Amino acid sequence: MHAIYAWLIGPFVEFDFLRRALVGALALSLSGAPVGVFLMLRRMSLTGDAMAHAILPGAAIGYLLYGLSLPAMTFGGLAAGFVVALLAGAVARLTQLREDASMAAFYLLSLALGVTIVSLRGSNVDLLHVLFGSVLALDDATLILLGAVAVITLFSLAALWRPLVVECVDPGFLRSVSRAGAPTHLIFLVLLVLNLVAGFHALGTLLAVGVIVLPAVSARFWARQVTGMAGVAIIVAALSGWLGLALSYHHGLPAGPAIILVAGGIYVLSLLLGRVGGLVWRALPGRHLEA
Repeated sequence: MHAIYAWLIGPFVEFDFLRRALVGALALSLSGAPVGVFLMLRRMSLTGDAMAHAILPGAAIGYLLYGLSLPAMTFGGLAAGFVVALLAGAVARLTQLREDASMAAFYLLSLALGVTIVSLRGSNVDLLHVLFGSVLALDDATLILLGAVAVITLFSLAALWRPLVVECVDPGFLRSVSRAGAPTHLIFLVLLVLNLVAGFHALGTLLAVGVIVLPAVSARFWARQVTGMAGVAIIVAALSGWLGLALSYHHGLPAGPAIILVAGGIYVLSLLLGRVGGLVWRALPGRHLEA
């Protein structure tokens, strides 16, 4: 019992920076995991990854002008994310290029442009901060931002839950019975960008989407209904943050990658042992129906 306390609880009791990192990880779990469930059900997981990189040039411009300023990098990332999303949609509608291809093109351009902008002024340490985040160095302002994003996301999802679920199942039906289809899709993209920007401050542009997508795909193997998936995804994300930070502390690993590695490990276990489509359960002989 003492060993469990020393490994999982003791570091967070003793060190303030670990408690701050845990609070930030929990805030990201509450907001990002449910968004990841809808992202997965819409088959937009790779789009989320592209959007995570799309915010980099805006955040880099904010860094170039004002340094490591939270407001400047936040608003810059938001602006860049919205611009790339609108441009990718416009290219898909005005040309023969599909939206996923245009998003991939903008993603590569954004990543290269962002890294170049940061390199113009900053050092390798600053570049690593932007790419991989600094979850162990969250200040009060960043925690308030993460908490605000979580509150906005949860209230928005509660208000739009039914249209979001219907749009995942049959967007054509939603458009035929309601005018809520287009606004719902737009609000969902706004929530996605907000959570990616929040994740950017903690985990960096390369790992921000991990805490959104990995818990969602893990939850797919444990629940059939959307509400259950969202609940399981939040638990998986929170557990990944807690165990990842503990693993980082005890073994000297970078905190952000440790969190994502734990989430990846939970995904592999879910893939094997999940009650809904897990490989082990699929290999077992099914029950025969009786009259």
